[in-house]
Amino acid sequence: MKLDILAIGAHPDDIELSCAGVLLKEQAAGKKTGVLDLTRGELGSRGSAEIRDQEAAAAAKILKLSVRENLAFKDGFFMNDEAHQLEVIRIIRKYRPEIVLCNSIKDRHPDHAKGSELASVSCYLSGLQRIETTLEGIPQKHWRPKQVYHYIQWLDIEPDFVVDITGFIDAKMEAVHAYRTQFYHPEDKGPQTPINSKNFLESIKYRSANYGRLIGTEHAEGFTAERHPGVNSLFDLV
Repeated sequence: MKLDILAIGAHPDDIELSCAGVLLKEQAAGKKTGVLDLTRGELGSRGSAEIRDQEAAAAAKILKLSVRENLAFKDGFFMNDEAHQLEVIRIIRKYRPEIVLCNSIKDRHPDHAKGSELASVSCYLSGLQRIETTLEGIPQKHWRPKQVYHYIQWLDIEPDFVVDITGFIDAKMEAVHAYRTQFYHPEDKGPQTPINSKNFLESIKYRSANYGRLIGTEHAEGFTAERHPGVNSLFDLV
């Protein structure tokens, strides 16, 4: 299967919080979308790896993903090294995405910056034909995505561009709520974490509303770019 967009996240729920609206919008437009989770989030204070697996599967159905995979790297301790790069390269070459969305370039959680760098470097290395990989014993062809964009997470990083997701915010929030162990709900009695507050849950919507305000729409998601996106006409920006 060839994907149009592959979103890579250090933990299950990174994608839902940050770029689910774009995935929903592009899927509705006929694009094939997929998610690669690097870890199972087993160091999280709430839930468990097994529960997170179930929550991620439920969210994948809401997002109507063509595929969702998890490399089960060690949460908190994975590195941007050859062994991890080769595993990510295999996935990139397997699905041959045109665009990759990945973690924020810097963030409160150190895994996010590590995931960002690992995904970015792997996208570049995946295009080098002298790096040999196999999938189920079959040699893979080299492939480099056309663009790598970084979604925005905890920190308020200035976006290079924002994408209108008006009409998709409710489905995005439904996907977020699929992670019942992680986020606020009134009857919750689990340990309190920075992402478990009512304020954090509400911030997902008011951040997207603010990005939408900047471009004259109801909701949007922001991204940073590794290189300038090109347009054919000024009217592409209208």
